[in-house]
Amino acid sequence: MLEALKSLFESSALSEEVKAEIQDAWDAKITENRQQVTAELREEFAKKYEHDKSTMVEAIDTMLSERLAEEIAEFSEDRKQLAEAKAKYAIAMRENADLMKNFVLDQLSKEVGELHEDKKAMASKYAQLEEFVVEALSKEIAEFYEDKKDLAETKVRLVREAKEHFKKVKSNFIERSATAVSETVDKVLKGEINQLKEDIEEARKNDFGRKIFEAFSNEYSGSYLNEKSESAKLLKVVELKDKQLAEAKAFAAKAKTLAEAQAVEKKQIVEAANREKIMRGLIAPLSKDQQEIMTDLLESVQTDRLQKSFDKYLPSVIDGQSPAKRKAILSEGTEVTGNREKTTTHVKADESNVLDIRRLAGLN
Repeated sequence: MLEALKSLFESSALSEEVKAEIQDAWDAKITENRQQVTAELREEFAKKYEHDKSTMVEAIDTMLSERLAEEIAEFSEDRKQLAEAKAKYAIAMRENADLMKNFVLDQLSKEVGELHEDKKAMASKYAQLEEFVVEALSKEIAEFYEDKKDLAETKVRLVREAKEHFKKVKSNFIERSATAVSETVDKVLKGEINQLKEDIEEARKNDFGRKIFEAFSNEYSGSYLNEKSESAKLLKVVELKDKQLAEAKAFAAKAKTLAEAQAVEKKQIVEAANREKIMRGLIAPLSKDQQEIMTDLLESVQTDRLQKSFDKYLPSVIDGQSPAKRKAILSEGTEVTGNREKTTTHVKADESNVLDIRRLAGLN
């Protein structure tokens, strides 16, 4: 039919208006049929969708119900197993806690016991160390005291021996040098007398020549130079001023030097007087020999340390010889501190003899 209509349209039997009307009617019919088919298809698809939807919902509902039942059953089983595991864990933890508690208590008791033992050992070692330190320190102090005392005694002995030796050397030197000096003086005196005679003769000759020269100079000045001229007067004035200026400078320098020397001398005199006063007060109670020895010992000591050095050398100077070493007296005593015993050593210096000597010398 389409081919017939197509051939009809292509032929010239129909007019353009008829073709247009036929074409419009054809298009309208096609549109109507298309709408009808579309409506039928929509209705059919809607029914099919509703059917498929109900089928799918039923299938999903069935599947969800089955899966949910399985999951609920599995969850119940897991919950039951969890409760059983918790019960077993609680029982095991109770047993393990008891074991852990016993283990911790055992270890803690051991550690505490070891700590107490270490503290006791440290306390005993500390006590031994303290005793050793005290004993060693007491020995060192005693030795230091003896060494200090020996040093003072040795210095006094050396000063005394040096003084005696110096006296012997001095006497020998005087005896030997007297003869040598006498011979030397005689020889030198003879030479000097001869030289003096020659010098006197030479001086006489020089004096005679000087007199001749002065006479010639006076005669020349009186004959050829006019000392009353103005230039000569000015030269004399200038010479006089220069001489006065030089004398003034020399006097000022001499005065400055003299003032400085007097200040230094005054300071030295004051210091010497102060030292002499202190020395006299210190050595006044001693005998003459002891004063000489003490003066020699204190000669190189500073003024502000005289008293301290005097106290140090006094026992040895009064003894007159190097006394035997006095050993320090060591006395042991026990001190109770809590539940621990400790032995300490005390050093007592024997100073009673020194005090007696100072009292006999009148220094107390």
